[in-house]
Amino acid sequence: MRRAAVLLLVAGLLALAGCGVPDEDAPRPLEPSLVIGSPSPVAGNTAGTAVELLYLVRDEQLVAVQRRVGSTEVGALLDELVIGPTDQERNDRLSSALTGTDLIAGVRLISGTAEVSFRPQAGGRTDDILAIGQIVCTLDALTDVDTVRFLQDGQLLQVPRADGSLTELPLTTADYRTLITDR
Repeated sequence: MRRAAVLLLVAGLLALAGCGVPDEDAPRPLEPSLVIGSPSPVAGNTAGTAVELLYLVRDEQLVAVQRRVGSTEVGALLDELVIGPTDQERNDRLSSALTGTDLIAGVRLISGTAEVSFRPQAGGRTDDILAIGQIVCTLDALTDVDTVRFLQDGQLLQVPRADGSLTELPLTTADYRTLITDR
């Protein structure tokens, strides 16, 4: 009996030693190959199968970042902006003017135009241009979105362009070009 236990222990140690996983000098991140279900969105834990451009904020400028997302639907990308930057993006001093807000009531895509509905807000915001710019540039980066416009209570809403002028016309990334900087 004792001999069988020793043989079993030796066999187990040999199996572990020969598992074929080489040693590495430093830890490295592993990319998930499959996401099952829909994980709850938590900043810093975003994983998905598609890579999309999201526009975040650094030093009052918009910065395009590539992020793995679970869905390329317009609503899902807006959720990513509200969730905010991942841990790595925060380490790169990136933020979102939309983090933690409930400004966005919904979004729908109609013939290439993303219509973003806003909830009525009490009080003004000081970062409206950056928030609107993040939304427009992120959605305009999608191949099926040509323009973005904003609504409140079903009515067209005037929003600021990069130069501070208000418009209710459909917007594109070109309207915020002066706010975009390289990483």
